[in-house]
Amino acid sequence: MKSLFHFAFNVRDLDVARRFYGGVLGCAEGRSTDTWVDFDFFSHQISLHLGEPFKTERTGHVGDKLVPMPHFGLVLALPEWQAMAERLKAANTEFVLEPQVRFEGQPGEQWTMFFCDPFGNPLEIKGFRSLETLYAA
Repeated sequence: MKSLFHFAFNVRDLDVARRFYGGVLGCAEGRSTDTWVDFDFFSHQISLHLGEPFKTERTGHVGDKLVPMPHFGLVLALPEWQAMAERLKAANTEFVLEPQVRFEGQPGEQWTMFFCDPFGNPLEIKGFRSLETLYAA
């Protein structure tokens, strides 16, 4: 059975959120009211509600890097990841962790980048040569 993921979180301004999630990330907008908006986040549903975003801290140890926790994100095939990295660079995105490869030559080799939305919500986008290796140990 294929399942879809739903994640609801807070943003401070729906118009700014629309420009980022719709414009920069390219997500199609779904339903909305005056207090929330849904987006098709690469075939998953995110619901952005007006409110104060999660508190986050760089406490996640990944290799020798500290990454923001909590965070959410996306796993893409490598060509789509590369296109997303270029799209984010073109939008002058400030990266928490610049686009890079990690675990090179090991099981689980992946490309990653961390950045925050305009409200400080951290996202990680991962890229794999083959999505079949996502859980490789």
